[in-house]
Amino acid sequence: MRPVSARALASLARSACAPPRLSVCSPRDGVFARVWRAEGAGACPPATHAFLPPPLSSLTSTNPLSPPRVTLIIIITTIIRIHLFTSGPFSINRHVRYNDTGHTCTHACFNTLPKEFHETMIVVINFFFFSTTYFTMPESREDSVYLAKLAEQAERYEEMVENMKRVASSDQELTVEERNLLSVAYKNVIGARRASWRIVSSIEQKEESKGNETQVSMIKTYREKIEAELAQICEDILDVLDKHLIPSAASGESKVFYHKMKGDYHRYLAEFATGDKRKDSADKSLEAYKAASDVAVTELPPTHPIRLGLALNFSVFYYEILNSPDRACHLAKQAFDDAIAELDTLSEESYKDSTLIMQLLRDNLTLWTSDMQDSEKPTEAAAADAPAAEAKGEEAA
Repeated sequence: MRPVSARALASLARSACAPPRLSVCSPRDGVFARVWRAEGAGACPPATHAFLPPPLSSLTSTNPLSPPRVTLIIIITTIIRIHLFTSGPFSINRHVRYNDTGHTCTHACFNTLPKEFHETMIVVINFFFFSTTYFTMPESREDSVYLAKLAEQAERYEEMVENMKRVASSDQELTVEERNLLSVAYKNVIGARRASWRIVSSIEQKEESKGNETQVSMIKTYREKIEAELAQICEDILDVLDKHLIPSAASGESKVFYHKMKGDYHRYLAEFATGDKRKDSADKSLEAYKAASDVAVTELPPTHPIRLGLALNFSVFYYEILNSPDRACHLAKQAFDDAIAELDTLSEESYKDSTLIMQLLRDNLTLWTSDMQDSEKPTEAAAADAPAAEAKGEEAA
């Protein structure tokens, strides 16, 4: 037997005591590999590349899940890793070799299987771990409602919209609270942009009157950006209404609420649209308001807040979009008079909401009749091609 020198023994001892570390290898044949190796002074022979899944820490660092769900995913993936890499054809063998200088090199590798089989299984396992990392578990209905309330308190209305949109897409009848949260969320998101559009449009008109073409061009680009945001928000809620909320509405109150909402958001589209787009939005808004009115007349009392809110917004549509102040005033006055006649039957629950909307109806009537006396009536033909002017009437939420 060949004697081992003292120098070789000392070198071997240093190598054995050195802690192993994980080194990331370069990709081979499109597959990344990681190998364990022991530190030593001599060079190790080429290692057999083996696939090891990404570290568990990547689950918590890239996936915004709640702690219990992260823990569940970690437990499941850990069990699968242990099964795959410690037993069966995927078990990891640790091969110990001595190189020319007597140092040890330890490598992790698969059992000897065809290369194609290795690559196929690596793709499958990779997909599993990445899908576990990036595909989140859906929030419960209660969680989404709670987060929507939280977002409302924080005045983060875009997030409020996302949470309530998740609830609304469940194809189940919404509660009164959920319905109101959905309405408030979209109302705040769209309201801010409607106000921005009116301000920018007013500035654009002033610059045009001054002949400042450079400024007008910049303002036009900015206005179109706001209009794109408005269109996206309106189309988003209209899609939810048509696909989920209106088909699942069971009560007359819900049907009126959703058809009124549909009419409102088509009206918002008509406010800034021109030409055929404006006419199309106006027609769809009118159709939705009429559908809501048909149900409201038969199933809701004249003092019901939703029926009064429908009359208020429908009259604003006639005045601003169709430029028909006569019909607007007639509708508003009819709703106000019907509610006054049955005011003694008003319940305490809806008294505050109903009387507030009745006050808005009366304010609009006063404003519109005054405008009709002070100026000429705009024609409907002109309204078909021109964007709606700044709102002159108040509307319900």
